[in-house]
Amino acid sequence: ATMEEEDLSEYFRMQYGQKLLDMLMKFPTTEEPSPSPAIRLLEKKKEAKVAHQAMEAQKEAFKTRMEALSSRWEELRAKEAQLKLYIQKFEQFIQENDQKRIRALKKANKERELKQQRVTELAKAKLNMATLKQKHQRLSTKLQQYSIFNKYLEKVVEISEFEEIQEVIGRYKTLVGMQEDLIDSAQEGLEMIEKEKTHLARYTEEKDDEILQHNNELARLQARFDRARSEVIVWESRWAHIQNTAAKKTLMLGTIKMATLNLFQSIGKQMKETMVVPVEDTHKQLEM
Repeated sequence: ATMEEEDLSEYFRMQYGQKLLDMLMKFPTTEEPSPSPAIRLLEKKKEAKVAHQAMEAQKEAFKTRMEALSSRWEELRAKEAQLKLYIQKFEQFIQENDQKRIRALKKANKERELKQQRVTELAKAKLNMATLKQKHQRLSTKLQQYSIFNKYLEKVVEISEFEEIQEVIGRYKTLVGMQEDLIDSAQEGLEMIEKEKTHLARYTEEKDDEILQHNNELARLQARFDRARSEVIVWESRWAHIQNTAAKKTLMLGTIKMATLNLFQSIGKQMKETMVVPVEDTHKQLEM
């Protein structure tokens, strides 16, 4: 095994060895009370599963990359040896042919640049490896934190009617969707109630205004009715007085007519003349 493979093996032994087991034993087995523990557990389980898959994928990619780097390193060593051999040959060629020496120097410079490029790539790969180790450490820590939720869900499946954790998650999503629909329906109902309340308040205000106007009109008509009734009483009194006066005048007129007729008849008897005058023509009787 190469140095990089030994470092990788030691790294994973440190991450998944007794240290990880001790951390899991010390990790609390109960969670703090929350408004909806089942929902949080489902979410944490999902995140833990995704994190675990990502960690496994990164681990395989890291292993592949380390193998490629090891292969490149061996190639670089072989090329370095070849370069040394080329340099020796180039020194001999310089003695034999100056033009060949120049070409050899150019080729050597190119090889040096290629070597420097390989060294730079190796440094970047080591830096990337350190970054991947840090990310792996974070994912491992997160996985340890979320492992308790996985255990909890497994216990839920054991004591419930569900056969697997995915059914619990599916049931949760269904309930969340139903809750959102109910919240939307309740919100629509509240908005409709508020709209109807506004309409009722406006309608009540309009009717109150109409009632006030009708009450004012009724008060005006009542005052007019009271004035009219007072005038009726006055005119009824006057009419009664007129009727009484008329009755007296009629009685007096009748008495006068009767007296005139008696006087006319008495004069006619005394004068022994026949005077044809209608009984009703009192004025003619007076003239005669």
